Amino acid sequence: MTPATTERSDADRLRNDVVDELTSKGWLTTPEVEEVMRRVPRHAFTPGASLEEAYNAYGAVVTKKDEHGVSISSVSAPQIQGMMLEQAAVKPGMNVLEIGSGGLNAAYLAELVGESGTVTTVDIDPEVTERATRLLVENGYPQVNVVLADAAEDFPGRGPYDRIIVTAGAWDILPGWREELTDGGRLVVPLRMRGLTRTIDFKRVGDHLESSSARVCGFVPMQGAAAHQEELLLVAGTDEIGLRFDDGLPADPSQLDNAVLTVREEMWTSVTVGLQEHVDTLQMYLATVLDGFCVMAVDPDLDTGLVAPSNRYFSLATVEGDSFAYLTTRRTEDDEHVEYGVHAFGPTRQKLAQTVTEHVRTWAKEHRGGPGPKISVFPAGTPDDQLPGERVIDKVHSRVTLSWHSVETTVES
Repeated sequence: MTPATTERSDADRLRNDVVDELTSKGWLTTPEVEEVMRRVPRHAFTPGASLEEAYNAYGAVVTKKDEHGVSISSVSAPQIQGMMLEQAAVKPGMNVLEIGSGGLNAAYLAELVGESGTVTTVDIDPEVTERATRLLVENGYPQVNVVLADAAEDFPGRGPYDRIIVTAGAWDILPGWREELTDGGRLVVPLRMRGLTRTIDFKRVGDHLESSSARVCGFVPMQGAAAHQEELLLVAGTDEIGLRFDDGLPADPSQLDNAVLTVREEMWTSVTVGLQEHVDTLQMYLATVLDGFCVMAVDPDLDTGLVAPSNRYFSLATVEGDSFAYLTTRRTEDDEHVEYGVHAFGPTRQKLAQTVTEHVRTWAKEHRGGPGPKISVFPAGTPDDQLPGERVIDKVHSRVTLSWHSVETTVES
């Protein structure tokens, strides 16, 4: 066998191994998506990456970094691509728009829509669109429309679309994304809400969007007009402990200046979860019910042990006036579960710890194992009395609402 033949054989084997892995774990469930992921040569769209890197089921391939070494463009992991394609439920003959290009996902979409459908992929970066154009042509997909544009401001004018798939992390839902959808069409987007990102399958219902599913994911953030930066609050007088807020800092951050000088309050919830249990609904529930919700991170090089989260890089936290609290865990005696606990600092630390503890217990009783909240997106300016849900997240162009139903209610309905 020639080296080229050997490489092709290895790529085919690795590609099928990845799909086998994803189907066995339940990440892929539809034969249409499974078929196109077996057919399209993923490695051909990740030049510079080894076959092992290209066919890592759970790893993205970074294709571009900024001057600080931060990833700004990548080919998503097979797990994420398959998940979003299944959420989109693309059918033959559809008109599909992809926002955030690279080539590979557009090739998958071209296979799914077939000869009677159309695919347009748009990106803000000319280097990305040039690469995508070249790779699509080289691999047999010259029919894909590759457009250089900022999809937050300028649409390619080929709508309306049956499906719009956003492959970059979005903080807001732009008006055009809804307006360019057919009624009943789907928008699949990794949406950041209060610091948590979920890839959500939205269906257009008149003037708003309603979610059908939401999955945990991670994406490089959008650039251009839709870019949004979190705000950081340092609470220890150094860079050791940072609280990241997605929707603006507390009204008076200085109230927390002396919080870490108090004794740490520790309270345990009696709520235990298995080591492999999915708890993404707990994250979303706390983001819904806690007004001061944020994410805490600890610099490992400066860590003095003042706080003791189970994850130094990402811990659910909240601020209330002059106090803050965060969620942590400890192993149970059987070493197969962890128990949730709350640590709090500040003058009202005991009260705040109790509040968070009760919310964790409510989640365990009413929402654990459930589908999570119903997420709806309405245009900015929609009156409060026309919005459903327990939490409204105001963004620049939209108002996002989260509505919860107990597991019992969900089962009954």
